[in-house]
Amino acid sequence: RFQAPASGPSFADTLARVVNDTHQMQEDASALIARFVRGEPVELHQVMAASEEAGIALEFLVEMRNKVTDAYRSVMNMQI
Repeated sequence: RFQAPASGPSFADTLARVVNDTHQMQEDASALIARFVRGEPVELHQVMAASEEAGIALEFLVEMRNKVTDAYRSVMNMQI
């Protein structure tokens, strides 16, 4: 019988952290874009970098969701 290690974050904790981090990146990028549009002193490369990082994080999160869904379907098919 498999037993998870006693220490360390659980999968749910890790997933929640990734979701929260991705959300924070999205909000940070949106805030930088808003500041740039208002004419505040923000460098364009900062806006572009933050937007790209947020986009990559979101793509990663979507792929992670897809992989977890595929794994769940595989497990469910094994039980039939």
